Amino acid sequence: MKTLRRVAWLLPACALLAPGPVRAATQAQKCEKTVASGLASCITSVGAKVRKCYLKTGHNCPSTEPGIVKALGKLATKIPAQCPDAATVQGLGYGASATPATIVARVQEACTGEVASIAARSFGGPQGALLVGADAASVACYSTASNEAFKMIKREASARGACLKNAHAGKTCDASPTGKTAVKVAAIEAKSLAKITPVCPNLKAQSGLDPAAYVARAAAQARCVTAAGHGDSSALPLDCGARPSVPLPARDTWTQVVLDSASGAICGDGSPYAFWVRLPPSGKPSEKVAIDLQGGGVCIFKSAPAGCDSVPASLFSATDDPHPTTGILSTSPDDNPFSDWTMVFLPYCTQDVHIGGGVTTVLTSDPNDPSPITVRRYGAINVRAALRYVRDVLWQDLAATEPEGYRPDRLTVLFGGESAGGFGVNYNYHYLLDDLRWAHTTALPDAGLALDNGSVLGVQGLGQLLQQETGVGWAVKPYEPPYCQSPTGDCAIGPKLQAAHSVRLKAVPEQQIINISNQIDETQVSTTFFPDDASWINALRTAYCANKGKNGIRNWLPAVSEPYHTILTTESRWTTVTALGETLPEYLANAVADPDGVDDHVDEGTLVTDYPGVNPLGCPGSPSGAFLD
Repeated sequence: MKTLRRVAWLLPACALLAPGPVRAATQAQKCEKTVASGLASCITSVGAKVRKCYLKTGHNCPSTEPGIVKALGKLATKIPAQCPDAATVQGLGYGASATPATIVARVQEACTGEVASIAARSFGGPQGALLVGADAASVACYSTASNEAFKMIKREASARGACLKNAHAGKTCDASPTGKTAVKVAAIEAKSLAKITPVCPNLKAQSGLDPAAYVARAAAQARCVTAAGHGDSSALPLDCGARPSVPLPARDTWTQVVLDSASGAICGDGSPYAFWVRLPPSGKPSEKVAIDLQGGGVCIFKSAPAGCDSVPASLFSATDDPHPTTGILSTSPDDNPFSDWTMVFLPYCTQDVHIGGGVTTVLTSDPNDPSPITVRRYGAINVRAALRYVRDVLWQDLAATEPEGYRPDRLTVLFGGESAGGFGVNYNYHYLLDDLRWAHTTALPDAGLALDNGSVLGVQGLGQLLQQETGVGWAVKPYEPPYCQSPTGDCAIGPKLQAAHSVRLKAVPEQQIINISNQIDETQVSTTFFPDDASWINALRTAYCANKGKNGIRNWLPAVSEPYHTILTTESRWTTVTALGETLPEYLANAVADPDGVDDHVDEGTLVTDYPGVNPLGCPGSPSGAFLD
């Protein structure tokens, strides 16, 4: 009797396993599932290896680490087995000229790249700065947080993948905010947060991110992993990848993009944030990108010093700002060696040097002031939301024009800005390297040296004040690099922040910072509250000598005695001012062509005689040949 029951129980199961035209997955479905699940599994496997390497050695694994090689090898085997030809991957939407081999390469990069982003956030950049001198409790926190992030990405990828599988099979994929998939994802993130929070009570003080913000950053990665793993993810409301809400602009045409409220971006007066993008002419690759952050001063208090009451209302909005047509954003090949690159112009409308963390400050001179000034400090959020939009434009464009589609490691980027925009370049550079994974990015801060005058009302003192989330604070901590989280504000000082950056630069040749400034700039003198021109020039020369020769730190510093401010988009100076006999476009073109060959171009000039009290350049190799005791 028992035997008969067992046979009877097996019969319906066998019937369910029988192949049939309705139940059998198509080859295309098998291909997409293999790509998506393979990417998520690779992130988990490689993440586990990388995590162990950081905890054991303090830094990343070598690329030859056997576990990593094995995980990437699995992708190279499994994807071609289920994605047999170009027609299959192209039909799924992976790209107009995609092949199984290019999909493998893209997914391998996404696997190692997403892992590197989590590791940088968890351990203090690729150099593992948070692990240096960390106690056992802190190490346990970083270990738990990174482990949860890796697992969370795989779980969310699985939940979203199930919904997309239904959508692509003509079934229901409930992508609503209260639908099955959203509920699953929310539960996954809540579980990770519950695991991290008790182990990481000091995470914000250590890395800039509290557990909730840490989980939110990993969740953003998880959405990008879904977009990277699927040829068509439009059935889900993702904020990453090619999608209908990010239309492809016409080539060789400046297009203004007004970001919606879902992006989190907003201007100082509450109006929407807008920026400009121009894809290159037809036939030119869009993966070479020149970015410019607009300048425009800074205001901190209601009235002087640094008073917002004297700032024109137009500087708190962005929709009316035109794009520059000169300098590094000129489309004339006679003036600009980057004229056929993708160009991006990010207006400035928050008076927070592009690093405000999303707070609204109500500025008063005293508690009874009848006319307070309200300013929204969203500078860092605006920059990053705009750059993510640019990422998704390139994602779409490269899918149509390049066999490997969008790969962040293939972009060559010049990340520049003038004045307040130069400060913003310093403060946001790590985001391009670690979060966007635009590894081949050169930072070009112009007239934004962020020198400290040594007084309370200086860059360091204000940097400490602006870390606060109340009062006049801008809540900048979550947007500072995890490897420069000083409670005293000294990470706001340009030379100190760049020194912290230098430890992790030159992972690829283009990864470097090129400071651009005249050595007498009265706008920088006044906005950083130096007592006189000579003091500022001496501070510049001292900072130059202190960082001279540091890994990835270079300088183009003319010594024109007549003061001037900015050059990147100022045509008259762009093509005429020289340092060691070379104009800035010539210098930058050489830096792009031979990034390892770029050196300092720093003039002595006649500043010592023209500005009494100025010291000569006093470090070895300086043009003057003079040395200070």
